[in-house]
Amino acid sequence: MESYDYDDNLTDELLARSGIDGRAVQRAVVQLLKAVGEDPRRQGLKDTPARIARAYAELLSGYRVDPQALVNDALFEVKYDEMVLVRDIEFYSLCEHHMLPFIGRAHVAYIPNGKVLGLSKIPRVVDMYARRLQVQERMTRQIADFLRDLLKPQGVAVVIEALHLCMSMRGVQKHNARMTTSAMHGAFRANLATRQEFLENIARGAMPLQF
Repeated sequence: MESYDYDDNLTDELLARSGIDGRAVQRAVVQLLKAVGEDPRRQGLKDTPARIARAYAELLSGYRVDPQALVNDALFEVKYDEMVLVRDIEFYSLCEHHMLPFIGRAHVAYIPNGKVLGLSKIPRVVDMYARRLQVQERMTRQIADFLRDLLKPQGVAVVIEALHLCMSMRGVQKHNARMTTSAMHGAFRANLATRQEFLENIARGAMPLQF
């Protein structure tokens, strides 16, 4: 039985917060490297299992984000009933089917009903759901549902555009294909003019998705 020196000192703050079993991830990576014919003890790979454990702690940190701590009292009573839009929120996620990245931008809008959310919290909500094993369709819906339930607004709209490396690197290998998903609640679903205003706002000056 070949031995491997695991790094049992994966006690940095990131791993501690993540709850990930660093030793178990290392064991799995060592077995994977052996399965593809590599030597996990060679110089270039000997620290790879520990690196991957730390990487997964960051990439999958969304599972253990406390939504209450995330919002952190950043709800404010404001007399404003026009659209609030945060566009071009970059995100990075892992496709749950192949554990390969998908990378894109989220556009998030809501119409307040007496309360607004602190500006920085909307990108944090996107990250909370992106940093999990995901499918884009579910992630889009989760963001919209979370904001609907939190703010009780007149409406919520989310559009996500992403490049999926599981389609670019393997399979059909279509390098320029992009996927767009949307989720709408309230006024954005019921009112064509409101929905059109949102879509025109995110299309205006849109940057091409390049990675």
